[in-house]
Amino acid sequence: MALAAGRRIRVRGQVQGVGFRPFIWHLARRMGLRGWVLNDPEGVLICVSGGDLDGFEAAIGAEAPGLARVDAVESEAFTFDPPDGFEIAASTGQGAQTGVVPDAATCPDCLAEIRDPSDRRFGYAFANCTRCGPRFSILKGLPYDRAQTTMADFGMCPDCAAEYADPTDRRFHAQPVACPACGPRLWLEEDGREVPGDPVALAAERLARGAVLAIKGLGGFHLCVDARQSLAVALLRQRKRRPGKPFALMGGEDTIARHAKVSAAEWELLRDPTAPIVLLEKAGEALPNALAPGLDRLGWMLPHTPLHHLLIDATGAPLVMTSGNLSGEPQAIGNEDARGKLSGFADAFVMHDRDIARRLDDGVERVTAQGSMVLRRGRGRVPGALPLPEGFGDAPQVVAYGGQMKGAICLLKNGQAVLGHHLGDLDSELSWEAFLQADRDYAGLFDHDPARIACDMHPDFRAARHAEERAAAQRLALIKVQHHHAHLASCLGDNLWPQDGGKVAGIVLDGLGLGADGTLWGGEVLLGDYHSFERRVWLKPAPLIGGDRAQVEPWRNGMARLDQAGLSGWADDLFPDAPLELARQAARAGINAPLSSSAGRLFDAVAAVLGICPMGHGYEGEAAMRLEALANRGAGAGFAFAREGGEIDPAPIWAEISEQLGAGAPVENIAWRFHAGLARAFAGAARTMVKSGEAEAVALSGGCFQNALLLELVLRELGDLPVLVHRRVPANDGGLAFGQALIAAAGAMR
Repeated sequence: MALAAGRRIRVRGQVQGVGFRPFIWHLARRMGLRGWVLNDPEGVLICVSGGDLDGFEAAIGAEAPGLARVDAVESEAFTFDPPDGFEIAASTGQGAQTGVVPDAATCPDCLAEIRDPSDRRFGYAFANCTRCGPRFSILKGLPYDRAQTTMADFGMCPDCAAEYADPTDRRFHAQPVACPACGPRLWLEEDGREVPGDPVALAAERLARGAVLAIKGLGGFHLCVDARQSLAVALLRQRKRRPGKPFALMGGEDTIARHAKVSAAEWELLRDPTAPIVLLEKAGEALPNALAPGLDRLGWMLPHTPLHHLLIDATGAPLVMTSGNLSGEPQAIGNEDARGKLSGFADAFVMHDRDIARRLDDGVERVTAQGSMVLRRGRGRVPGALPLPEGFGDAPQVVAYGGQMKGAICLLKNGQAVLGHHLGDLDSELSWEAFLQADRDYAGLFDHDPARIACDMHPDFRAARHAEERAAAQRLALIKVQHHHAHLASCLGDNLWPQDGGKVAGIVLDGLGLGADGTLWGGEVLLGDYHSFERRVWLKPAPLIGGDRAQVEPWRNGMARLDQAGLSGWADDLFPDAPLELARQAARAGINAPLSSSAGRLFDAVAAVLGICPMGHGYEGEAAMRLEALANRGAGAGFAFAREGGEIDPAPIWAEISEQLGAGAPVENIAWRFHAGLARAFAGAARTMVKSGEAEAVALSGGCFQNALLLELVLRELGDLPVLVHRRVPANDGGLAFGQALIAAAGAMR
């Protein structure tokens, strides 16, 4: 045994499944070092001896592979018996403390191979390497090795095995490595039978004649039609029972450029390995309005798997790619599940035999004046860990369960947060089953043993009841977090605001959440931090007549606000087909008409007055989204809101709107002036708190801040003040769990 002085180096972060070990192997050989590297539950472990160890250690972070994220490089002196050269050793241990890598879009090298007739992977729908391909969607456990994925049953052929074993090959230890000789296979199926022939060509032929296809992707099935064909789009809407909700589109870069206005920042986001759906302004060649009725933007994504690239190449068309499910339910992920649930929608299926380990919706993002903003965390982002702000390094393990809408789970461990994938509305039984499965899945995969559980304070939220039951059963501390405090903390954490960074003025505008006083909030300016908050300013409450019905029938909000402003007669004229007198009786008696300061319902009220789907939404947020699209074409000075004490009262705007409509003013200008007036009212309140020294900055959170116009106008009003906005964590309820977890952790560390 010849002992040598060296170093033991621990690398933490997103460092498994990204070609990190071969990168270290190449780096060590280049620098003439000896030793070994391996994966284990904490990340990557390196033992190395030889020449310039300082330079080697510095290069680990500076030259890391593109999909890697190095959070820490820790080293210590170490004496060991090194091999003659540098080796890649077998993975060790069970459990997980390292970052799990999200699925990544097809890299240029793999794309070139599937388009090269001379390559053995020509036309192969499952090509991948260490730079791209499935990761989280096929992962069953850690360390990340083939045996722990849904590729375990596909034995490698000699050619793939040689690539896998060669440290100089980009497929070295690429766990899903496969080819037509040994990997998953693709087929097209009709009426329960496989159709002979090239499945991609068969699929393209059916799409050209207007068929609806169910296509198995990375995180589940999509329903697909040719987006240029109005009849096919209408057929899909009819079958899916989705009358107006926008459809996501997929196309190549040339196709997207023909149909959308795309900025440099938007191209960068589209081309990112996360491959999200990006909301893009309509421009150029028109597509059927039925793709997104009443909206000025379409959600586009580039093809992100070899299968999708092949299909786009074969069709040359923009394709609708909407989740394969009945509206309100999770998408299908298994072949039998899809056959059972989607046969009434799809004329044919594009199937494959690689199992999906977990359901992952497509992510949705947009670019604002402040940069990119995640609207829905899904495939490509999940489960990428988020670093915690300064002061949370010693935080205990926490699990937080979010809200009722846009369900998501968050885990804190080892100074990082794992904010899980979008789970949908937990009122749905299938979404609830997916939530429970995700809770078990994340706990097992990340070896999570929480000391604290956090949830929303609303007693009727399913996630909150689940938290209470688990806390009682395991005798864990339960922290109930006010809904809008969680929004505020989520924005702080997204911006790495230190735990002791001081209080901020949080403008929180959303649909609704249970307030600390027992009423329903949704339009607030809070003064707070991770530890506590005060409600300083709020939108004047109005009754939600009919309870949940007020969230889907905008006329109810319009009537309530007009009645408050003394304009009941105008409401009678605007909504003659609505049961106004019954609604007013319920409001007067306080029967199923709770008061709420919801900004989201105020958007609905304005939309209803302007004739935008007054009698009913086709999907959540439709009225507000169409109002934003209208306002994007408008201009003018903001309407004046009243302010008395802590209350912002919209009553004065209704007379102005009536006057403007009577004078024949363009409705887009009225929509703009509402946005501008709302922005000025809330930004003014927050500005006062910063200028007085009570607050160090302004934080903007809540689902209303997914409205890019509102965000821009509020930022304009705030001027040069320090402002925190959401980027990686959704501003909507999909980010609640992150905020809840931070509040629970902060409470344990005081």
